[in-house]
Amino acid sequence: MTVLDTDRLTLREFTLADAPFILRLLNEPSFLANIGDKGVRTDEEARRYLVDGPLASYAAHGFGLWGVLLAATGELIGMCGLLQRPTLEAPDLGYAFLPEHWGAGYAVEAADGVLNHARDVLGLATVLAITSLDNEASIRVLRRVGYHEVGEVTLAGATSPVRLFRWMA
Repeated sequence: MTVLDTDRLTLREFTLADAPFILRLLNEPSFLANIGDKGVRTDEEARRYLVDGPLASYAAHGFGLWGVLLAATGELIGMCGLLQRPTLEAPDLGYAFLPEHWGAGYAVEAADGVLNHARDVLGLATVLAITSLDNEASIRVLRRVGYHEVGEVTLAGATSPVRLFRWMA
């Protein structure tokens, strides 16, 4: 199901058919370094990730991580959306793209679309975001879409802090 369209992108709900894409994305060196190892090594584990993550979030919250596709071709190039973490007081923006699609402005375009959707459709006044302490590329994306850094936080189950950002409608 399509959630939103931007000038060049379509964001839609993930399906189990997207497991091969998820397997590749979650094992990209950049994902492992900046987001973390989700322990997904097989198509079955990718399907379980989808069921327990995005699909469960759609059912529970009406939002989640969505697949990002090039509108012109339908190629799945990344994910972007909202997560509801128990340790944060508001949903947070998350995104990841295949490296061959970096540098084209897709992260900014997708993030901006998600934030507009959060405000206009979901009625959210605040959306948080987190990054690893040294992920300068992600920090630039967040600043471009209107985020301001508010400090550091250590998420439940984590051993090291992350940077915390806030966007307000």
